[in-house]
Amino acid sequence: MTINLIFKIAAVGILVSILNQVLKHSGREEQAFLVSLAGLIIVLSWVIPYIYELFSSIKGLFAL
Repeated sequence: MTINLIFKIAAVGILVSILNQVLKHSGREEQAFLVSLAGLIIVLSWVIPYIYELFSSIKGLFAL
């Protein structure tokens, strides 16, 4: 995992939180929820390969 990925996740978090606040204050709670969900899906798509690699290395460590 590189520091670049951490900065990307932080940028998405900041952008989603700003959009979420703007949409909630304008009375569009449904769109705010969808923006939050989209941010979560984007970040998970970046992190899942690293989680897979972690479980593979743990499996190799215990030789399962």
